[in-house]
Amino acid sequence: MVDAQPEESDRIAFGTARARWVLAATALGSGMAFLDGTVVNVALPAMGKDLNAGIAGLQWIINGYMLMLASLILLSGSLGDRLGRRRLFVVGVIWFAVASVVCAVAPTLGVMIAGRVLQGVGGALLTPGSLAILQTSFRHSDRGKAVGAWSGLTSVAAAIGPFVGGYLVDSGSWRWIFLINLPLALVTVLVAMRHVPDTRDETSTGKLDINGAILASVGLAGLTYGLISAGDRGFGDATVLASLVIGVVALAVFVEVERRSSHPMLPPGIFANVRFTGANLVTVVVYGALGTATFLVVVYLQTGLGYSAIGAGAALLPMTLLMLTLSGYAGGLADRIGPRIPMTIGPFLMAVGFLLMLRIKPGAGYVSAVLPAVLVLGLGLVSTVAPLTATVLSSVEDHHAGIASGVNNAVARSAQLISVAAIPLAAGITGDSYRDPGAFSDGFTMAMWISAALAAAGGVLAWVTLGVRQPSLKVPVLVGSHRHCALESPPLSNCPGTKASR
Repeated sequence: MVDAQPEESDRIAFGTARARWVLAATALGSGMAFLDGTVVNVALPAMGKDLNAGIAGLQWIINGYMLMLASLILLSGSLGDRLGRRRLFVVGVIWFAVASVVCAVAPTLGVMIAGRVLQGVGGALLTPGSLAILQTSFRHSDRGKAVGAWSGLTSVAAAIGPFVGGYLVDSGSWRWIFLINLPLALVTVLVAMRHVPDTRDETSTGKLDINGAILASVGLAGLTYGLISAGDRGFGDATVLASLVIGVVALAVFVEVERRSSHPMLPPGIFANVRFTGANLVTVVVYGALGTATFLVVVYLQTGLGYSAIGAGAALLPMTLLMLTLSGYAGGLADRIGPRIPMTIGPFLMAVGFLLMLRIKPGAGYVSAVLPAVLVLGLGLVSTVAPLTATVLSSVEDHHAGIASGVNNAVARSAQLISVAAIPLAAGITGDSYRDPGAFSDGFTMAMWISAALAAAGGVLAWVTLGVRQPSLKVPVLVGSHRHCALESPPLSNCPGTKASR
């Protein structure tokens, strides 16, 4: 049965048995997707060799997943609000598991990319649902702790992934990395169906924004294809130019369609909240930098420094351990002092971590070159991720939790999608250059400079936007033919027409 938003007295208190079950289900489902990302990165050189893929092929193995995740996650948030957040979460977990089987048996690069695209659809269904479940199930005072604990628990998957994936790649086959999702999916579904409450937005009505989802998919696909193909063909190629033009035009039309739609999957009025907008701008630059760096560093450690798959994956383990042990404290700290200071310091620490990666050269030792960069980057992530997520969710009312979570996830995945396509091109990493240690070293250096600049920009954006005080008046924002109350942080309680005001 699907219920509307529960009253505060009926919500879950952090630290109870019920809270632990809900956290276990949501973290395990999301962790499955995070685990897959970690394992796939570790396995890229082996997959590239078996499937005869150049750097463009490796980019598509990553971006095939990111493309659908970024394109559909907004629609998924709306679907979860309407049909039930737990229900869609469970469907997404099952879909993801089935798509993993396609990847595991893929005989060619094309089939592998198709499987990754299907995984992206499953990821889009389950990812926003997990955070929306936390936002609507836990008491207001416990949400920062719940989100922080969720962030830490999902880091367990990232911590385990390098060992499991690296072991399977080194001793067996990279194909097994996709099959480990099947038992994880089974446990997640069983726990969710038994212990997780199912809620929906009782005010959600009208048609789904299918046109918006199609335009977003076409736009992001066009830009991604054009940027990746430009590495081999150059920007003068007719196909590359046509792809880029189609991408830009489709995204421009998407913005106009959303502005005029009576039920947009991306309501423009949600960005009336300066803090919500600021948090998403920080997401763009920080996740863009992080996505490219993690994509390149694991490959570079194997092809440039001779690490095994398990060694390259384990090299980043201290970063995930820091996330695991400190994320809960970071979420609680942001609850007490606000997100501005942590989210300013965090991206600057990440920038320092990327700059320290410039010391990673062929022949460099792990303790002297790799470990310092990983530790500083990990501290930056701890300071950034949980406060950022909590800020996004606290900026909207509970019944818009799915939309808010979907917007932020779409922003993060879109940033990673475009950066993984664009930054290697800007750094000169094209064709089979990732197999040439000398050529890859030069490109890796440039890519880390770009990533550091993006992360530092995130710190500046956080300081500027998260310190802005919201006006006390609720200003109606026109969205198509409907009027929406401008969103504030903390969540609204007196917006005309909302549940809290009645």
